[in-house]
Order: sequence, then C-alpha cells, then structure tokens
Amino acid sequence: MKPKPPDAGTTIDRPVAADARRRAAFIPRAIKPEHIRDYGIVVVVVVVFAYFSFASPVFLTGQNLLNILFQNATIAIPACALTLVIIAGNFDLSIGAIFTFSGVLCAWSAVHWGVWWSFPVAILAGALMGLINGITITKLKVNAFLATLASGLAFTGLALAVSGGSQIIPTSPVFAFIGQQSILGVPYPVILTVVVAVVLQLILSYTVFGGRLYSVGGNPDAARISGLRVDGLVIATFVITGAACGLAGMIDASMTNQGSATNILGQNLPLAAIAAVAIGGTSIFGGVGSVWRTIVGVCLLGIITNGFNLLGVPSFWQDIVRGLLILVAVAISVSIGRLAKSSDGSTA
Repeated sequence: MKPKPPDAGTTIDRPVAADARRRAAFIPRAIKPEHIRDYGIVVVVVVVFAYFSFASPVFLTGQNLLNILFQNATIAIPACALTLVIIAGNFDLSIGAIFTFSGVLCAWSAVHWGVWWSFPVAILAGALMGLINGITITKLKVNAFLATLASGLAFTGLALAVSGGSQIIPTSPVFAFIGQQSILGVPYPVILTVVVAVVLQLILSYTVFGGRLYSVGGNPDAARISGLRVDGLVIATFVITGAACGLAGMIDASMTNQGSATNILGQNLPLAAIAAVAIGGTSIFGGVGSVWRTIVGVCLLGIITNGFNLLGVPSFWQDIVRGLLILVAVAISVSIGRLAKSSDGSTA
C-alpha cells in the first residue's frame, strides 16, 4: 500500500515555510506611494543641489548657501505656520497682507512709540489679524478661501492707510539689528527660521494639539463627534500663522530698514508659501503634512532661483519649473488620497 502524500500544512511543509519567512525578512519592503510623497522631495533636492554644484563654481560656496537661507527666511517662517492651517483642512490667502501690514506697523511704531515697541507690535498685530480670520471662518461660517481673500484686501488697504502710500523709515540703528546682524556668521533671520521650524514640528509630532490637528483635517465631522473643539483648534492655527507672518514682516522691515505697503515680497508670499507647502507633500485636503518637509520645499524653490540666477537662465524658466513642481506635488497628493480611500473601502 502506497503512503499517502502529505497534506498542506503538515510538518514536512513547515521547514519550507519557515525558510520562506526567513528569506522574506531580508527582502526590502516595497516602496509605497506615501514614501514618494513624504521623501520624494528629499531626493529631488539632492539631485537639484548636485546639478547646480557641478554647473556653477559659485553655488557650493559657504557664502552662497548662507545667502539662500537668508533670502528665504521671510518665506519659510510663514510657510511653516501655514502648514498647520492646511493640515487642519483650511487655507489662508491673507498671509502676504498680514506680512506687509505687520512690517508697516513695525516701522510706524518704531518711529512714533520707540524702537522697542516695534517688535512686539508686529507679532501681536499679526496674531490679531489671524484671530480675525479664524473667527470669521469658524463662527461666521465663511469659506476659508473667500474669507482670507477678503481680509487680505482689507489688511492691504489698512497698510496703505497707515503708511500714507509711502515708505516709513526708522532712524534707530537698533531697528536694523535683527534683520542685518549675525552671530558666529549666521544671520539672525536664519536662526529665527530654524527656531520656528523646530518648535512647530515638535508641536505637530509630540503634542496633543498637533495630533488633534491631523484629526480635524482628516475628518472634521468625526473630530466633532469625538468631542474635539474643532473651532478652537482651527482658530489657533490661524493665530499661529498670523503671528508667524508678523514675525516675518518684522524681520523684513528690519532687513530693509523700512516699512512699505507696496512690498513686493508680500504680494508674492501667498503663492511662494503655498507652493513650498504643497511641494513638501502636505495634502491640500488636510490631515497630512509636516513642517520639516515644508522647509525642504522652501529650500528647493530657493535653490532653483539661486542656481538659475547664477547660470543666467531667464526668469520665466523659474516660473515654469515652479509650476511643474506644484502640479506634480498636488497630483501625487491627490493620487495617494484616492488610493487610501479605495483601500479603506476594500477593507471595510
């Protein structure tokens, strides 16, 4: 009588299965779409950085790299704070106007009240403007896009009214200290940028407040049902963003030693900050994002601008490259969101 063949799962198959598991343990995990969203920006920065390092002999010098950080400090600070707003599922188009108006108030208070009043006035004014945005959106139920677009127009008008349409130039040398001085060769604006980025990243990663922002952005209705004070959390993100824009406006006023309602950077800031946040992988639909990746996004845009300028590339190519980067980043974010929803539906 012939022996029966062993059934699957008998002891004869167990060594084979165990060996297969051991081999699988050494196989790298497959790259998931989230990995591309979260770390693809780092790969792009490394590639772009390497290209300009070989293409221009000036790019890799310490002074040039420090200039990139210095020139983008006033973009990075608002962009880091804006990351919190977008993670919570909102938008803020008024950051440029808050930045400009805060800079005007900073210079105005230095002239009329004394230079030591100028710095807290700029930050507090920015926080107050952010509070107005937050209350308008949460309590009056105005769409964030429309609310911040309208408030931005109002803040710009106030900046023109306060400045009279002309530049406000403080005479105290203390006013230019933060924007134009450095410690151990590192400009104060760069140091302040690092401090703001680290603090906000720690808040997102290690505090209850940060975790709740992800919950609110991911599903605000579920967050309300679970007992979270969604309105208070949203208002807090706008206040933080307003204060950050006030700080950036103060730094810019100190850099240029003036406050002006026609600040070009203020006009371009919303696009630049939103571009950095989107390129950094923060979902425009909320619930996903990171401050450190926003900083990498700011650095990527700064490297492209600096490198193209060193190579004499026409400025319109910078706009083309920025636009393509934003499109790719948003497309990746949308695709990953769809994949996540489909996977949730399949497992439900």
